Amino acid sequence: MEDIEKPVQTQKKKRTQSDKIGRLKYNQQLLKQTLAEVGEVKLMLRTIFAGLKGSFNFEHSLIEHVACIDEVDREILRFLYEAGSPGLLPKDLQARLEQFKVTRHQISRRIIRMNKHLKKEFGENIAEKRGWHWALTSFVKEAWGKTEEE
Repeated sequence: MEDIEKPVQTQKKKRTQSDKIGRLKYNQQLLKQTLAEVGEVKLMLRTIFAGLKGSFNFEHSLIEHVACIDEVDREILRFLYEAGSPGLLPKDLQARLEQFKVTRHQISRRIIRMNKHLKKEFGENIAEKRGWHWALTSFVKEAWGKTEEE
């Protein structure tokens, strides 16, 4: 019988990447990679959604869920819908929202923020300026109108 010869040199155990650069730094790299991949998936979904936008039916609950953060935002949208095409001045909205103690500047900032949220997700604005007035866009009016008809 032949003897199984042992190798002269033993193979060293190779260090892992986390041992080489440190566990914290390695975990940070993994997190960055994961976040970049999530960003790519979100971009892909937005692209697909933009292509299929004509076939979707938007409900105002979906628009509110995407754009609104709190009850004040929902009330702003409700008052703008009730105002119709001419829209409302921020100071008029402030007068109607006295219970929430918001200023006209905060109302304008909130509308701009809601526009950004909706633009990011659906590529549409929620409200637009008409002179000094804020009014809902036709996209949002259609969504509210469909719900009112039902």
